[in-house]
Amino acid sequence: MRKFDTPYIADWFAISLRWIVLIGLVISLGLGQALTLRTFTPLAFMIVWNLVMTSLTSMNMRLVNHRPLNVMVDFLGTGVFFLLQDGLAGPAWWAGIYTILTATIYYEIWGASLAALLHIALFFVFYSVSREVGLPMTLGASFIFVLMGFLFGYLGREVISRMRHLREVWLDAEEKKHRVQTERLRAIYELTSALAATLSYKRVLDSAIDMAFTALAPDPTEAARDRLVGAVLLFKGGELQTESARRFTNSDLRVTFQGGEGILKRVFDEGEPVLSHDVGYDPELGRVVALRACTVVYCFPLRSGFNVYGAMVFAHPDANYFTPDRRDLLDIISRQAVIAIQNARLYQDLVEEKERMLEVHEEARKKLARDLHDGPTQSVAAMAMRINLVRRMLQKDAKGAGEELLRLEELALRTTKEIRHMLFTLRPLILESQGLKAALQAMADKMRETFSQEVVIELDERVVSQMEMGKQGVIFYIVEEAVNNARKHASSPTIWVRLKSVEADIALLEIVDRGLGFDVEAINSSYDQRGSLGMVNLRERAELVNGLLNIKSALGQGTTVQVYIPFSEEAADRLHNGLVVM
Repeated sequence: MRKFDTPYIADWFAISLRWIVLIGLVISLGLGQALTLRTFTPLAFMIVWNLVMTSLTSMNMRLVNHRPLNVMVDFLGTGVFFLLQDGLAGPAWWAGIYTILTATIYYEIWGASLAALLHIALFFVFYSVSREVGLPMTLGASFIFVLMGFLFGYLGREVISRMRHLREVWLDAEEKKHRVQTERLRAIYELTSALAATLSYKRVLDSAIDMAFTALAPDPTEAARDRLVGAVLLFKGGELQTESARRFTNSDLRVTFQGGEGILKRVFDEGEPVLSHDVGYDPELGRVVALRACTVVYCFPLRSGFNVYGAMVFAHPDANYFTPDRRDLLDIISRQAVIAIQNARLYQDLVEEKERMLEVHEEARKKLARDLHDGPTQSVAAMAMRINLVRRMLQKDAKGAGEELLRLEELALRTTKEIRHMLFTLRPLILESQGLKAALQAMADKMRETFSQEVVIELDERVVSQMEMGKQGVIFYIVEEAVNNARKHASSPTIWVRLKSVEADIALLEIVDRGLGFDVEAINSSYDQRGSLGMVNLRERAELVNGLLNIKSALGQGTTVQVYIPFSEEAADRLHNGLVVM
């Protein structure tokens, strides 16, 4: 017994014809009042046999030598039935058609002819043994069976030929479907490989849309004739721009979208794919010339969590083009594209972060060079000049030389303090050992000692206790940057540093002076032309603690640097969504 992948139509056809003939035999016996236990026994055997064949066929199984075995069993069953119901004298003398039909289906014309001859031989055996019917009736029945053998054989050949053709067509369709599925799986695999192999935005988007076209129309001959239109739209500067497209005109590539109307608005509001048949009347997509010939559009968002990167748009003139299978395939491609876009964006962020770090390091070197030039370098140069002066004075005015040596000593001590202050700000060890409050107080003391700058520290201990050491380090450098800026530019006798709680899980850091002040808007508008990165450093360090920087200042009214610091994700959401009163 063997099992097959697909059912044999011939088996089902033979089983169906057998059931029809068996019903006809029972009816004939009933009408002839010959339905007895003796005549029904072979019929019961044939019914059981056909039930067994039906069960096997339903499971796509066949016996060894399935076809000859079926013909042989059918001939034996009909032969026994023929003899038990009085042969040609019985009401169902035509039972041999049962075997002829089976042989016709399995062996066509020569099988039907052979089955007819076997039953004719059975007719003559019955004639020679019983003599219940005459020779003319035997010859007449034989002639009828010869005709049925040739007629059913011819018809069977045509039917079987047609069935084989239909089966070949079905197998070709299944093979084509399998080939399409294989090509689509290959396209998805190639898409995944291509997207994983590049971190370039342009290549990622081109690969995604190319693979979508390949997957939707795997057959190259069909793909050439297909009128599918597709594009990838990404947010840039608050509007959607076409980053990659197929069959868009040059003018279409320059069209921008706001995503605030029609299909695009539904896609971004619902966060789900949208299938629409009104693309020609859409207020935004309707402006694309390539989409005006299309009757259906399938648009889906490129998003991950709360991050929305844009949308993919596919359209086709055939209203029934986007079947559930095709839509599922596009959904898979969109998810792969989002992952690749995330990877490309992360890579781009890393590149930008690397460049920013280089800029920060360069700015730190420049700042250190400026501080050394403005402080210790000038002092050391002054000391060298005064030493030379003292050397000359020793020969003429010993008392004046002694006074100059005292001034030289004071200058050396002040220079030493400046260098120690610079070292302290580069790495405040007290911050690691005693915490933020001690570090800021030490910084204030050094500012007073080195630059005679008064700095008042006011910290809420409960707020400081909620900060981990890494966040305290960021806060220290924000304060150090802001205080130094105020000392150099504000000319304020006192600078206040305050840290307090303003809302649940949100703290406020303030650096306040009563100095000269400045026009914040004017400074921000021309900041890229300035040599200093002080405000940039403040903003970037505030972002390190997920905080928000706010600078308030006006000419002659001093400056207030505010940094709002969240301690939880919920607080960060409220802060960055503008739900905190500033």
